[in-house]
Amino acid sequence: MESDWERIQRRARVRGRMLRAAAGEVPAELVLKNAAYVNVFSNELGHGDIALEAGHIVGIGSYTGRRAYDCAGRIVLPALIDGHIHLESALVTPWEFVRAVLPHGTGAVVADPHEIANVMGTDGIEYLLQATEGLPVDVYFMLPSCVPATAMEASGARLDARAIDPLYRHPRVLGLGEVMDFMGVVRGDLDLLEKLEAAHHRGRPVDGHAPDLPQPALSAYVAAGIGSDHECHDLEDALAKLRLGQTILIREGTAARNLEALLPLLSPPYCDRCLFCTDDKHPNDLLDRGHMDHIVRRAISLGADPILAVKAATYNAARHFSLRGRGAVAPGYRGDLVLIDNFTDFTVEQVWRGGVPVLTPEGVPEGAPPGIDPRLEGGARRTFHVGVLSPADFSGGGWLPVIGMVAGEITTVPMGRSDRIDPARDILKAAVVERHRHTGAIGLGFLKGYGLKEGAVATYVSHDANNIIVVGTSEAEMAAAANRVIALKGGIVVWRGDRAEAEVALPIAGIMSDQALPVVNEQLERAKARAHGLGVRRGIDPFMTLSFMAIPVIPSLRLTTGGVFDVTAQRLL
Repeated sequence: MESDWERIQRRARVRGRMLRAAAGEVPAELVLKNAAYVNVFSNELGHGDIALEAGHIVGIGSYTGRRAYDCAGRIVLPALIDGHIHLESALVTPWEFVRAVLPHGTGAVVADPHEIANVMGTDGIEYLLQATEGLPVDVYFMLPSCVPATAMEASGARLDARAIDPLYRHPRVLGLGEVMDFMGVVRGDLDLLEKLEAAHHRGRPVDGHAPDLPQPALSAYVAAGIGSDHECHDLEDALAKLRLGQTILIREGTAARNLEALLPLLSPPYCDRCLFCTDDKHPNDLLDRGHMDHIVRRAISLGADPILAVKAATYNAARHFSLRGRGAVAPGYRGDLVLIDNFTDFTVEQVWRGGVPVLTPEGVPEGAPPGIDPRLEGGARRTFHVGVLSPADFSGGGWLPVIGMVAGEITTVPMGRSDRIDPARDILKAAVVERHRHTGAIGLGFLKGYGLKEGAVATYVSHDANNIIVVGTSEAEMAAAANRVIALKGGIVVWRGDRAEAEVALPIAGIMSDQALPVVNEQLERAKARAHGLGVRRGIDPFMTLSFMAIPVIPSLRLTTGGVFDVTAQRLL
């Protein structure tokens, strides 16, 4: 085994080769000739040959190389970085996710594994660490801070500070993930404070999640050492947090799209305090629009300075997460580079990882998924513990609160109460069924704004506890749809009458498929079409939007296994 001193000596020899190539004494391994490149330090477009040696950029100027790639007429960028994503939202394995995003110029993502952690605990985090080992896109992790998101949720695990602390030793663990229980922070809940102090003790960043938190609670939240926020849906909220020192992650994902509202941040004096993230990305978004390239392209089309947009997707993210040697085209930085045609179309033509091209002529990465410990793989396939449901489980409840959906947002508003389903008035019965511990707990309420006219929709993907959430026009169809999800051991079901109109099986922890992304996308799009055919409003994702109705950390009303929860008042209604 190599000692520390032997490692230092080996690296010194490599550094020597790099410096000789940088000085022009020997040809570099690779030279990108005639390159126009984004300079994230001077905020301008530079020009020159880019020389690479030992996986790193060693010089920019006039160089010769043992290999050359002519970049004339095109633009070289640092590889793009997603500052916050839940891999599980793609509904496929990490390998399938990487195969989708690498052709779009993504070089790294910062993932929060709290979806699978809420199902499997630390085993779920270990599963994703193994599933992302050695992939051609670097997957870093922020440890989940809120499993469950609040004390009101019934999840498959409860992770305190001691449970997650050993995971900081993993080289791809960067810090503490989004602290969703913002009211718990403001109250000074000891469990949360211990997690925060453990991260601070190690000098690790802490991500935030505090939508529309007013003063003085916001000051208390920031004073806890929470350095960022990705839940800003308007400029006023973003500026309030930025002025208190937080970094703003401008989110443009599948369920929540805040780029247009926050576009003014991509200009001085705010632009250096902003980066991009997707948070949640469904298969159709990845296949039809792309990944981080879509955000940059859209920002430019809305009027953002192309250099500042690229900087937000690269250097700003690398600097925020202390990813040394990433995010810039400059000597000493990693040779993780992207070649695009122009800023308008922003079409990715080639991707280099450590100076090596990683796209085949067909535009997809080569390789195979990493192996998973059989114990973890088996555990991920055995996560359902719930009995058969009947219509009676969804009936009654009396005058229950009505959760009003807000068009284009994942926030909700109170809409009074109801004692019956009324599709004509868009009043639908909704339920969250506990499925981790066979408790039999079922929370009931009503939902307005979803639009379903007949049948039922059920999904096991319900942020963040990932219990079953089902909405329908009759209790019988709700029970049937939920039972089909159970039979699939996780998934999405659109039900009408006595049969499933469409379904997507997600047997890995109930939230991910083991099939290829295009296959899952085809199944999902068919299910969406059937859901819209049964009346779900156009313009919303029938499943991802529904899944957010169960997360009790976004104002104002949410549905839990205990019933309708008022996030602002922190009480069950």
